[in-house]
Amino acid sequence: MSITSEKTVELVTKYGRDGGVGSTPAQIAILTERINNLTEHLRSKRKDFSTRRGLLKLIGRRKRLQVYYQKNHPTAYSQLIKDLGLRR
Repeated sequence: MSITSEKTVELVTKYGRDGGVGSTPAQIAILTERINNLTEHLRSKRKDFSTRRGLLKLIGRRKRLQVYYQKNHPTAYSQLIKDLGLRR
């Protein structure tokens, strides 16, 4: 369910600015990967309500980061959601 450190490093090098994990695009990419993994888990384990709650918290955090990034960098935001395959 969790992502590996290699996957995290890969996402940070692809989306992070200045190689930092704290950059907004890198955080959005990492959260998207975690959300995708939890979604797959919940497709097979429908009654896992504690994981569902964690998933909803991750979705809320990603949404707040997306709103911030869209306000400050609209062109980069549109490219990021296109790369990650998000509908927003």
